[in-house]
Amino acid sequence: MLQTLKDLFDSLIAPAFGPSPADREQALQLATAVLLVEVVRADPQMEPAERQAVVTALQQKFALADSAAAQLVAQAEQAAKTAYDYHQFTASINDYCTQPQKVRIVESMWQVAYADAYLDAQENHLISKIAGLLYVTHGEYIGAKMRAKEAAGLVS
Repeated sequence: MLQTLKDLFDSLIAPAFGPSPADREQALQLATAVLLVEVVRADPQMEPAERQAVVTALQQKFALADSAAAQLVAQAEQAAKTAYDYHQFTASINDYCTQPQKVRIVESMWQVAYADAYLDAQENHLISKIAGLLYVTHGEYIGAKMRAKEAAGLVS
């Protein structure tokens, strides 16, 4: 009974003080993972290299162990299937990330897209749309694309 009252009290108080740092970090990790997973889902030819690029990007950005990154990707895949838009994910990123961090997320999206050495038109469109929702300028967007393309060894 006391636990129920405490839970009720906490639910009423928590919104006034905002999410805890741990909750913010978890929301940011999931939002980033969903956006990366969406790049994989945008390509009709889902390649294992793209999925591995998602795991690698999450490990690098959030210093996650293999198992934690794999679990986050599984959560992101489920969230992506049930999401009706990207706003809930881009809003978390806009709230908690600096502009350079947002550009790095866009660059990670490009790295996932280029992981199979082929850029699908749907991937290109999705990344463009997400970059706009993250308020990444066109110059930052192109810079991120070029860095990812160069990292993938696709610069001609």
